[in-house]
Amino acid sequence: MIKYNPKSWVKLIFALHKSDTIRILWKELIYVALLAIATAWVEITYFPNNKALSNLNIVYSLVGFVISLLLVFRTNTAYDRWWEGRKKWGELVNDSRNFMVKINQFNISQADKLYFARMVSNYAISCKDHLVHKTIFENLDLTDKERNHLATTAHKPMGIVDLIYAKLFELKKQGLVEKEEFRSIDYNLNGFLNMIGACERIKYTPIPFSYSLFIKKFIFIYTSTLPIAFVGVLGYFSVVVTVLVFYVLVSMEILAEEIEDPFGLDDNDLPTDEISTRIKLVSHNIVNHK
Repeated sequence: MIKYNPKSWVKLIFALHKSDTIRILWKELIYVALLAIATAWVEITYFPNNKALSNLNIVYSLVGFVISLLLVFRTNTAYDRWWEGRKKWGELVNDSRNFMVKINQFNISQADKLYFARMVSNYAISCKDHLVHKTIFENLDLTDKERNHLATTAHKPMGIVDLIYAKLFELKKQGLVEKEEFRSIDYNLNGFLNMIGACERIKYTPIPFSYSLFIKKFIFIYTSTLPIAFVGVLGYFSVVVTVLVFYVLVSMEILAEEIEDPFGLDDNDLPTDEISTRIKLVSHNIVNHK
């Protein structure tokens, strides 16, 4: 995720970042410009002073309003998915902190407390990797036995929660964890699983195909025929207007596509690496500063 100062207008306006959509769309902008030039030439050469075509600008203004509403809905829907993902990772931070605070008060050995701190950290890291379809065991702090256990588990985050539960049941049998203590900490572990379930729902449920296809076709048809309506009023300057409108509309769609899946490696995706590192530091600090 890109960190920036939202108050630095001049720097944001004139900086050319790799996430700028113009880097993605420059070829399409050239194609649209050439198409607009050809359309303008044909209309100026063969249909000069055609009032019927000139009056189309009223219709296109209304259509532009409709397409802007569709894009607002599209962008808001994508941002809601991004923000929900951020809230779920925030809940994981809270559940991890609460879990370790409770563990730190249990009458168990320091080694057992460090075990839970290590597993909470492993869980956050495994969630991060799980959501980008990869599992890097080198990122996890595991013993050989724990690594072998996870190697046979398709869902790594769930496998780590399974290890945490196994350790808790072992301590409960030894009488080191009371029934009420177990029930209290079980609430946070359920939060762990609910968090990854919600993130999977966001990731694996994209916007319906027909809706996405319709918006793309609508934008293309609208912008490619835009010169027909405005050549009579603006002449060849309608090419500039067409390219600008195309850039704005398509950029909004591209940005919506990027943020609707907030768990990838794009510039605007959630800072899951940073959050995982924070959870690791907090978990160990709680135990080590008893």
